[in-house]
Amino acid sequence: QVQLVESGGGLVQPGGSLRLSCAASGLNLENYAVGWFRQAPGKEREGVSCISSRDDSTSHADVAKGRFTISRDNAKNTVYLQMSSLKPDDTAVYYCALGLACSGGPFGYWGQGTQVTVSS
Repeated sequence: QVQLVESGGGLVQPGGSLRLSCAASGLNLENYAVGWFRQAPGKEREGVSCISSRDDSTSHADVAKGRFTISRDNAKNTVYLQMSSLKPDDTAVYYCALGLACSGGPFGYWGQGTQVTVSS
């Protein structure tokens, strides 16, 4: 059974940092592109960052460039999203998902999400 579990969310002050984790079971993450998405209340879900399966190249949405880093640890079957210089607008539920490619996906497996709240 395939399962993705996100963790690492929480309450952080503006300017702070968090590292989100996406741990997989039932498959090898290294064979998939892994994307991080987020959805804020009343807003559509948006892609944040992605790491490819072929060469671990990464891509980021404009909102994440320069502040977020995505990486994978194949030994732990986990993908991370390191977020820094967090802003209140980053408040959302963050999800990881698996796909065939970062560009266009499709993303078929999704985790349950982890809440990130940026507030003073």
